[in-house]
Amino acid sequence: MAGSAREELSALAAIFCGPGEWEVLSCSETDGTVFRILTEARGPAEADVPLELVFHLPVGYPSCLPGISVRSERLTRAQRAAVREALLEQARSLLSEPMVHQLVLWAQQNLRHILAQPGSGGGPGEGPSEAPSGTGDEGPWLALLHLDHMRAKTRYVRAVRQWASALGLTGRLLFAGKVILILLQGLRDSIKEYLVLQKTSKVDVDSSGQKCKERMVSVLFEGKVQPGDTRFPAFEVKEFSSLDALQKEFETAGLERLFHEFVPGLVK
Repeated sequence: MAGSAREELSALAAIFCGPGEWEVLSCSETDGTVFRILTEARGPAEADVPLELVFHLPVGYPSCLPGISVRSERLTRAQRAAVREALLEQARSLLSEPMVHQLVLWAQQNLRHILAQPGSGGGPGEGPSEAPSGTGDEGPWLALLHLDHMRAKTRYVRAVRQWASALGLTGRLLFAGKVILILLQGLRDSIKEYLVLQKTSKVDVDSSGQKCKERMVSVLFEGKVQPGDTRFPAFEVKEFSSLDALQKEFETAGLERLFHEFVPGLVK
């Protein structure tokens, strides 16, 4: 990470020094820094809206865009997505210079304008309870992902752990021979944000050893957590010596239906 980025982190820690306003979630010389900032912004009807902004500063920052996640109990999923896209668009105009504080200030000053845009789901007094049914915000969500390979295993596993932690996701990273699976549980939009990180970050290396993006991740399943499914309390990495042992892990979690439908076909 560039020296200017390190100085920015120190400045941010000093600016957001109130109780719970600032927390570093992970920090790595190879995978960058993930932190969150709690703030408020003026929303519709001049009401203050609490915002939790999670930033992932990759090693190349500020020459590349930060990852951004937006959370708020006062906003619907569509509204949070609109705020995130607006912040990323603003970030593109600030490339090559430290930008996090400017982005936070911009969100504070422009939230009500973002929510007023067509398609944002905004409007005076709107909140999560007004989200249309079927959006997926009701209850925890489950996703099963398949990775074709993992060359830089140590680095890759560390990144997956960091992303899950930053987005409040639980689940499993599972290895069984050449089969690599990721089970994720959490809010639907958090899983969507995880997939963005998975597909846009240089998390692995290619055959020549150069850092590369993950282009061969596939979503095998995505849907609501069912009553009989285990609620994972944390995100864990597990390795199994056989598919039979992996199957028992799925059965213990009440997910044998997913194993039988998707996993046998992955064995080459």
